[in-house]
Amino acid sequence: MRKFWRDCLLATIFVFMAMWVILKITQLNIFNAFDSIGTALSDVELTDYVFSGLRDDPNVDEDIVVVNIGNLTRREIAEELRIISKYKPRVIGIDGFFDCRTGLRDTLNCPQLKDTLGNMMLSSAIQDAGNVVLVTKALQSSKIVKQGIEIYDSIRRSDPMFRDHAIAEGYASLETNAAFQDDVKTCRTFNPTLNISNVESYAFGVELARAVDSVKTRKFLERRNYSEVINYRGNVVDFFHQTKYPQMFYTLDVADVFSENFVAEAITGKIVVFGFLGEYIGDPSWADKFYTPLNKKLAGKANPDMFGVVVHANIVSMILHEDYVNEMEDWQEYIMAFIFCLLNVALFSLINKHLPSWYDGITKLLQLTQLLLYSVLMVLIFHWYSFKLNITITLAAVALVGDVFEIYTSIIKNAIFRLKMKFHSLTRRDDEVYIPGESQKD
Repeated sequence: MRKFWRDCLLATIFVFMAMWVILKITQLNIFNAFDSIGTALSDVELTDYVFSGLRDDPNVDEDIVVVNIGNLTRREIAEELRIISKYKPRVIGIDGFFDCRTGLRDTLNCPQLKDTLGNMMLSSAIQDAGNVVLVTKALQSSKIVKQGIEIYDSIRRSDPMFRDHAIAEGYASLETNAAFQDDVKTCRTFNPTLNISNVESYAFGVELARAVDSVKTRKFLERRNYSEVINYRGNVVDFFHQTKYPQMFYTLDVADVFSENFVAEAITGKIVVFGFLGEYIGDPSWADKFYTPLNKKLAGKANPDMFGVVVHANIVSMILHEDYVNEMEDWQEYIMAFIFCLLNVALFSLINKHLPSWYDGITKLLQLTQLLLYSVLMVLIFHWYSFKLNITITLAAVALVGDVFEIYTSIIKNAIFRLKMKFHSLTRRDDEVYIPGESQKD
């Protein structure tokens, strides 16, 4: 029995070594040009189906209102802010920068500086509101980007005349797979806190939530997760039906604000988030738009379904409703994968010993059954308990264990056996002692 489990342990280690080699080969991306299916599915997670296919329609979050700023000038945003603030919202967030992006402060490179009165109006509107949270952006120097290290050594902020009157600033940077700003962006997670130039900074959604309920926000931060899965609750009105969920947050378009086409109760005491929703609500613009798990089309070519400001609104809603997604730790994922792989190796060893003629058929059937069962189980657990089982390594181990185990038993194990026999043969020869005058027996 001890020898049996020792062989199973060695075979399991060999499976993980094979997985590591395959991972290193795939990282070379030499087969991407021939793998259109793999490319289409590369950014799909099984848990996405929970958002797009299983969850019931959520109730509208009446505490959060999203206001479109379109392509307005600073003077016009100031007027929007003045109108909204007179209805006494609880807090106002503005997902937009008011700076000179190039760093050159002249009217040629920064046309916004031409409207001196407009800048003064916006600064005054932020000061008069007294409850505005502005956004920042975590940045990396080109040297750090080349090193591939997740360290942020600088930050983009609005000009002092605006940020000095804000009650807080939070970075709007979201975790995506995009290589640059206009690249395709898929957003499932965000960083609640980041160390930026040795200063602990908080996400825009965290700062908005803290302005409303510091106790719930502190409880969320005490989870101390570097990355949090966004438990998406819904979208704004979706004219193109790109997401399954109906409207989750009330929205006001530019014309609605200027004409005050809303009831006071929709704003008073609420969280109001200003941000870009297209030139008008219903504009199919891709600017500042993300792919999310709510997208009806999980794989292949699809249109992005959610503007950045709505992603931040989802984060705020998640924190204030204390509706988090818990996730398996990395070490737990590795242990689970190792245990399942070891049990499969033990089972396959017994099948190979007692039913060698049926080995291929039985093991392949067991592998397919397990892959399907674990995948369904992961989706259901996420749906029922908002707990994300990370079983990627487990699925890879189960998929490879049959073939890799055959390689181990037919090549590696036989090679080890032959080396041991050769070693023992040499040892016995060295132990033989020749005594003169005595005949040697065969």
